[in-house]
Amino acid sequence: MENITKETRRESYQAVLPTLTVRQKTVLQILKDCGDMTAQEIAAELQRRGITPTDERNFSAPRLTELADEGLVRAVGKKYCGKTGRKVTVWSAVNE
Repeated sequence: MENITKETRRESYQAVLPTLTVRQKTVLQILKDCGDMTAQEIAAELQRRGITPTDERNFSAPRLTELADEGLVRAVGKKYCGKTGRKVTVWSAVNE
């Protein structure tokens, strides 16, 4: 039964990938490349890669919500953000 569930989940994952926007794909790739990150850390990486003009977290946070709704990323913890001093969500790409 577990193999059927994994197979179904993988098929679903593959079906969703072509429907993602460029920014969604980029955020997902950053998580795959860099490992677990916060929205702010992803925004900083988007800027570092020359994709966005600033490290404003609003470049990544909405995409994380959308990717989570599609089951492609998930919240895996919390940590303090060095920029805001607040506890924030740590995100991880779902391995498929």
